[in-house]
Amino acid sequence: MTDSAGALVLFSAGQDSATCLAWALERFTRVETIGFDYGQRHRVELLQRPIVLGRMAALTPRWAARLGPDKVVDLTGFGAISPSALTRSVAIQSPVAGPPNTFVPGRNLVFLSVAAAHAHARGLNVLVGGMCETDASGYADCRRATIEAMEAALRLGMDSDVRIETPLMQLTKAQTWSLAQVCGGLALVELIRTETHTCYEGDRSGPHPWGYGCGKCPSCQLRAAGWQAFMA
Repeated sequence: MTDSAGALVLFSAGQDSATCLAWALERFTRVETIGFDYGQRHRVELLQRPIVLGRMAALTPRWAARLGPDKVVDLTGFGAISPSALTRSVAIQSPVAGPPNTFVPGRNLVFLSVAAAHAHARGLNVLVGGMCETDASGYADCRRATIEAMEAALRLGMDSDVRIETPLMQLTKAQTWSLAQVCGGLALVELIRTETHTCYEGDRSGPHPWGYGCGKCPSCQLRAAGWQAFMA
């Protein structure tokens, strides 16, 4: 069944957000997207956004009819105060204890706040994000408890019935590939494999069996392992 409430998808042009967009397009009659320029070192994802959006709309007339405007918000001021390896030219590290240095403190909280404001202006009641607590990322703002608390705060602060949907929250990367196949068939899987970008280094070399990227950063390794399990 489709939902007429309308949804705003937090869309980065990565594997997760593209899968979430397909999920939303299958469920909502009106879907818009929002992205963020926060000074990320993998800025190539911003270049991939219109490519992925255009190709997804071309997959089916139904999706083309449902997919509405896209918005990119300048959050470079926020990124400038973050010590993260995603906003600094430093080596990416994953310590034994604690979050990796690719963690951008408060990033999803800021994203959701800005997205909620935009959704309110656009008359959309649902936010869709690719947050996932099963990944080995260690990002505190990807946990279900964090998202539930943020949803409650947004409802109070905006005096609205805004809802946050996180369809990937309990999925492995292999299951995320499977969800893409359920939503859009092998054509969507191939689109995500070849056009989306998740590499922290912003590397579009390859292609590898799982897509493009450096193949060494934690994001590439997670995506590659998920692809291998999906294909097994």
